Amino acid sequence: MAGPVGEARGSGWTWRPVARDPLLARAFHSCTELRGRFYLVGGLLAGGAREPSGETVVFDPAGGQAVRVAARGGPRRSHHDAAPVGGRWLCVVGGWDGSRRLATVTALDTDRGVWEAWTAGSGSCPPAGLSSHTCTRISDRELWVAGREGGTRTQRRYGSIYTLRLDPGARTYCYKEEGCHTVSRSGHCAALLQSPGPHPGHQLLLFGGCNSAEPEVAGHWSHGKIKEEPPVAPHLMEKLSRLVSSRQGSRQGPRGLRHHSCSVVGPFAVLFGGETLTRARDTICNDLYIYDTRKSPPLWFHFPCADHGLKRVGHRTCLWNDQLYLVGGFGEDGRTASPQSIYMGILAHLLLVVLQGRQHLFDGPLHQHPSNHAVALAGFIHLLQSINH
Repeated sequence: MAGPVGEARGSGWTWRPVARDPLLARAFHSCTELRGRFYLVGGLLAGGAREPSGETVVFDPAGGQAVRVAARGGPRRSHHDAAPVGGRWLCVVGGWDGSRRLATVTALDTDRGVWEAWTAGSGSCPPAGLSSHTCTRISDRELWVAGREGGTRTQRRYGSIYTLRLDPGARTYCYKEEGCHTVSRSGHCAALLQSPGPHPGHQLLLFGGCNSAEPEVAGHWSHGKIKEEPPVAPHLMEKLSRLVSSRQGSRQGPRGLRHHSCSVVGPFAVLFGGETLTRARDTICNDLYIYDTRKSPPLWFHFPCADHGLKRVGHRTCLWNDQLYLVGGFGEDGRTASPQSIYMGILAHLLLVVLQGRQHLFDGPLHQHPSNHAVALAGFIHLLQSINH
C-alpha cells in the first residue's frame, strides 16, 4: 500500500514525497509516461540478482497508487529502454534478459492489455545486442538508439547510432545503422535539445557512460525537422531558471558518471544521481546537475546534497503535469532498491538568499516605518508562495 515518505533536501531544491510502495522497489528498469500513468517494466529487484523481473507495474502519480499489470508474456528485462508509440503502445527495446543482450522490440498494447512480440521488418539491420543504451523519440514512430552494442562476451570499442522505425499496424520494427559513431558509452543518458547559437535546430546529446565529462553530439537536425513536441512544464522551467541564477555556471560537467537519470525540461537537461567512475569507494551519488542551453556555450550547474539517503543508481525520472518525478533505483549500498516515488521542488528560501545578497529588505528609509514593514513583508510572503505553487 502506498503511503507518505520523508522529504529530502539539497541546496535550494528538494525531493518531496508522493508514495512508498514495494512494487516500485526496482532498479535498471524502464519508467515511461503514457496517458498520465507511469509504466515500470522489469528491472532488478535487488543488487546481485541474476534474473531480471518480468513484472509490469502501472503507477498513478496523481493518486500515488501502484498496481501490477495482469498482462501475460511481459518481457524479463533490465538495462533496457522503452518509449510510447501512438498514444497506445509501450515499446520495450533491447536489454538484458538474464542470459544475453537483446535488440528485439516487445510492445504492450495498453488498450487490449496484452504484450506482443513484434518482428523485424524487411531490410532491418539490428545491432548484435543492446544494454544500458538509450532510445530517444524523434517522432511518434521513429527512435534514435545510442549505445555500445555487443553480444554476451564481446562489445565494440565505440558507440553506434541506429534509427529504429516502428510500425504498430504491422507490428514490425526496422533498424538502420547511421554512418556516425560515438565514444564507447554504457549507462549514459540522452537529451534532445534545441541547438544554441544563431542557427536554430535540434541536437541529440549524450551525457556520461564513460570517463569523459564532455557531452557528445550524436545527431543534429535543422529547424523544422523535429516534429516531436516535448512535455510542457512552464512552472518547473521557471523554477529551474531561478535555481541556476543563484550559482556560477561552469563549462565542465560531471566526469565519469553512469546509470544516472536525465529529463529534458525546456532548455534544461536535469541529471541526478548515478555512479561515478572517478572513485573506488562511495561511488553512488546524490548530486543534481543542470545543463543550461539558453546561451552559447551552454553551462553546467552543480547542486550537491548532504542526505546520503537520497543516493540513487539505476533509477528513472519522468516529467508529467509540470513536475519531475523520480522512481526506484538502488540506494547508497548499491543493492537495496528504493520503494519511493518522489518529485522535485524548488525551495522558496532560495529567493530569500538571493535577495539578501543584493540588499537588506528593511534597510532603506522607506522601510523605517512599521506599517511599511508589514506591507513589504506581506508582499514578500506572497512572492514566496507563488514560487512554491
